[in-house]
Amino acid sequence: MPPPAATNLGYTPPDGGWGWAVVFGAFISIGFSYAFPKSLTIYFKEIQEYFSVSYSEIAWVSSVMLASMYAGGPISSMLVNRYGSRPVVLVGGIMVCTGMVLASFGTSIIHLYLCVGVIGGFGLAFNLQPALTIIGTYFQAKRPLANGLAMTGSPVVLFTLAPLNQFLFDSFGWRGSFLILGSIVMNCCVAGALMRPVNKRVQPKPTNESPKRNGGGEEAETVNTGAQSADLLNEDSQTASKGQSNVHKLIDISLFKHRGFLIYLAGNVIMFFGFFAPVVFLAPYAKHLGIDEYSAAFLLSIFALVDMFIRPATGFIGNTKWVRPRIQYFFSFAVSYNGVCHLLCPLASGYLGLVVYAVFFGLAFGMLSALLFEVLMDLVGANRFSSAVGLVTIIECGPVLLGPPLSGALVDIFGDYKYMYYACGVFMLVPGIFFFIMHYYNYKKLDEEQRQSVAVEMKTSEETVELKMNQDDKTVDAADG
Repeated sequence: MPPPAATNLGYTPPDGGWGWAVVFGAFISIGFSYAFPKSLTIYFKEIQEYFSVSYSEIAWVSSVMLASMYAGGPISSMLVNRYGSRPVVLVGGIMVCTGMVLASFGTSIIHLYLCVGVIGGFGLAFNLQPALTIIGTYFQAKRPLANGLAMTGSPVVLFTLAPLNQFLFDSFGWRGSFLILGSIVMNCCVAGALMRPVNKRVQPKPTNESPKRNGGGEEAETVNTGAQSADLLNEDSQTASKGQSNVHKLIDISLFKHRGFLIYLAGNVIMFFGFFAPVVFLAPYAKHLGIDEYSAAFLLSIFALVDMFIRPATGFIGNTKWVRPRIQYFFSFAVSYNGVCHLLCPLASGYLGLVVYAVFFGLAFGMLSALLFEVLMDLVGANRFSSAVGLVTIIECGPVLLGPPLSGALVDIFGDYKYMYYACGVFMLVPGIFFFIMHYYNYKKLDEEQRQSVAVEMKTSEETVELKMNQDDKTVDAADG
């Protein structure tokens, strides 16, 4: 495991104050980043008929948008490290707005891929990354709770956009709706305005509460996780040389020697093949079963409503003294629970069955989403979080890009959605079991390393004391002589 990083940055994260305004800004920014691609699925059936394309072809719209959001992670990280969160989020909001306005004039499905997928996706990356990173500069002891509240933005925005999109489509068609959505997403600029840099001149204050180690390899860096994250966010006053140092952190290849990071990365690559497709195809699946448009859209609202309440609850549970020291097991359970839900989905019959599935899926998806980035920060430490997120997102963009289209291809081949849900269930359940096994191994190794470290420290202390006693004896002998 890598050695502990220095943690004395000369200030204590406020764990409140303006930090809650920052959480609200992150709530909006993260909400649009994750909910926007899902909410657009309301228009898929009509766009599919308009351009005469297949299920897999229409699925590429959300898929390219999500993949661009993940692929843009490293670029967003570099911009955040150089300029701070506020200007990056402002630019991101303008980019998504521009993409939606241009898409409203689209003449082919390729046009939508470029405008909604690429331009809009990179704009969402500029919203997501700064929001995830800045929370670590304002919060230390309450970080899981703050992350859980911020991640609640996704279901809240989805809960609002799902029925709104159906209303907009009925009133203005998909082209007019895209124009209006472009103006709505400009609210991300308001979120960015709230993300002012943390005041690093705050005097250190004594505290009796220190966060527990949650499965990473460096105890010392965890005690001041919020403080270390601030080292990654030198804002407008940052010099060019410091910016180059932060870019070096972004591409920290030594993370590929970090045991916890490799476990997280390996499981997530498999998991993301089945992560987004069940949400993307929930409304089209309902319409396929003969359910009317508004009822199909309402399934997304039910899913989002449950998701909305489970995320802060998950953050609260994850912050307790019983769960936080072993939070990786909680994450493993959430991944496995998602897999079980998808495997059981085809058993649901009628609209009532889909409502039950939406409720249980909302619980599973909300738990997983609330923990997704918290456990990564827990594994690598907040001082390496920006670098880790950059590497993770650029690698994960592959399965994020291919997952929904592959799932759509299964629907095209078999003419039924149940095989798609079976496949997604396997893609979630297998990494869930993998996480349980590997985190048990990781925790065991960490305990062994901690015991060895304590033994070495004790031995070093004994040798130091013995050496000092010998020196004192020599001094006394010399004085007597």
